[in-house]
Order: sequence, then C-alpha cells, then structure tokens
Amino acid sequence: MNVFRLSADLSHLVAIFILIFKIRSSKSCSGISARSQILFALVFSTRYADIFTVFVSPYNTAMKIIFLVATYYTVYLIFYEYRITYEKESDNLRFEFLFVPCVLLSLYFTNELSVLEVLWTFSIFLESVAIMPQLFMLQNLGSADTITAHYLFFLGSYRALYLINWIYRYYTESYFEPVATFCGILQTILYADFFYLYFTRVSKKNTSMELTV
Repeated sequence: MNVFRLSADLSHLVAIFILIFKIRSSKSCSGISARSQILFALVFSTRYADIFTVFVSPYNTAMKIIFLVATYYTVYLIFYEYRITYEKESDNLRFEFLFVPCVLLSLYFTNELSVLEVLWTFSIFLESVAIMPQLFMLQNLGSADTITAHYLFFLGSYRALYLINWIYRYYTESYFEPVATFCGILQTILYADFFYLYFTRVSKKNTSMELTV
C-alpha cells in the first residue's frame, strides 16, 4: 500500500458513488452506457474470483465486496428500476470487438496457465477498454451532463493514479507487472481527450460538456 494506490482506490469509490447518486437522484440512467457497466461487472467478477479463497487484508476484502456490489447494483438500476430511461440506441459499441481480443491476449500473456491467473489477466485487459462503450455513447449523444463528466473524471483519475502506483513500485520495490502497466497506459490514453475537455469546460464552467468527434 502507498499513497498512490490509496488515492486511486478512493478515486474509484468516488466515481462509483457519483454514478449511483446521479442515477438515483435524477431517477434516470440517461447518458450512461449499460454496456460499459456490464463490462466492469465482468472485470470485477473475474478479478475477484479469489474472494473466498485468498485473504490479503480486511481492507482488500472490503474493497472487493464494495466494487462487486456497487457495480452489479448499477447494472440493476439500468436494466430494472430505470430501464425506460436507458438510451439503448446510442449505446451501440459491439461487445465482441472488446471481449474476444481480451480473451486471446489473456491466454497469451498470462504469467501462468491457471484459472485464477488467466481470469486476473483477462480482467486487466478488459478494464483497459471497458470504458469505450461509455465514451462512444457520449460521442453519439454529443454531450455529457456535469455529474456524468465528474464520474468519468474520477474513474479516469483512478486508472492514472494506479499507473503512477506501478511506476512507484518499480522504483521502490523493483516490482514490475508489464500487463498492468501497459493496460494502465492504454486506459489513460483513452481518457486523454476527455481530461482535456473536462478541465477546459466542465471544471471551470460547471455546465454540461459538449463533445466533438
């Protein structure tokens, strides 16, 4: 544990709670990609498949439970409580273009061919691209409301901070995880354009953010 990892985890929690707050307070999942949320649910389900077999610390177990429950709760809100407000026609990035390459990459780049290790590697690859349906949906819609923009900012900050965490561990512990580092770089790059728009429009004006293709 270090300050970068702790900050990343807190940023991730803030992002999830902002998303749930946005949906519950507005009674709408407008502008939210169900496909991204399903992918995130799959990410945490595969990454934390060891939740009942491997104990690291109370903090680690608590975070696993929170991320799993919160993500599945978000999926529930989208598909059940507020399904009428879901903009399905704009959420149309195809799953297989993300899912299949991640499966193949995880089988090739895993550290060992064990079930848990392959699932962990798959979750790292999948998380790096799981936000793409959300970003693609916002491009289709042309704008993002302020709360959705804040959600994406904290979610992107979580990945950027985890990337710094990997770099920090490399210099302080000589620990290097190539798959996690590569995927962290990829995911941060995907957020780069959004970060620029966020800092130049939303954070200063507190208004909805217009998006350009």
